[in-house]
Amino acid sequence: MDQEYQNILVPVDGSKESELALHRAIFVAKRNGAHIDILNVIDTRAMAYNFAGMSDGSIAYQLVDKSKEYLDGLLKDAKSKDGFDNLDIHIRLGNPKTIISFDFPHDHHNDMIIMGASGLSRMQRAVMGSVTSYVKRNAPVDVLVVRTAVDQVK
Repeated sequence: MDQEYQNILVPVDGSKESELALHRAIFVAKRNGAHIDILNVIDTRAMAYNFAGMSDGSIAYQLVDKSKEYLDGLLKDAKSKDGFDNLDIHIRLGNPKTIISFDFPHDHHNDMIIMGASGLSRMQRAVMGSVTSYVKRNAPVDVLVVRTAVDQVK
C-alpha cells in the first residue's frame, strides 16, 4: 500500500460487517499512524417511515442515547482489546448515503472510508438501497469495502 492514509472514516451500524470494517481500519491505522473517526448515522428517513411522522422528538433522543452507548463500547474495545486510542466517535442524523459520502469526509478531512459490505437486510436494501454501494460509487476519497476479518488477510 503506497498511499499513506492519515484520517480514516469508519461508518458503523451495529452489524457484524461494520465491526469487521472497524477492526480492519484499526489494522490500517496502526500501520499508517492514522486517526480513525467512527461514525453512526441515525437515518431520519427511517424514523419518519417507521413512526409515520408521529414522533415528539423523544424517539430521536432515545436513538442518540443508544447510539452513544454502542459507540462508547466500540471505543472501549478499541482501546483495551486492540491497544488503539487515536480515534473519535461521532453521531449524525440524516441520510446515511450523503453524510458518509460527502458531508462527514468534507467536515473532518477524511482521506479514506473503510466500511462493511452491507449492514442491511435484503428487504431494507431493496427499499432504501445499499449505503455501501452508494458510497463506493460517489465518495471523493478511497473506499475499502471489508468482507473478511483481519486475520484472514494474507
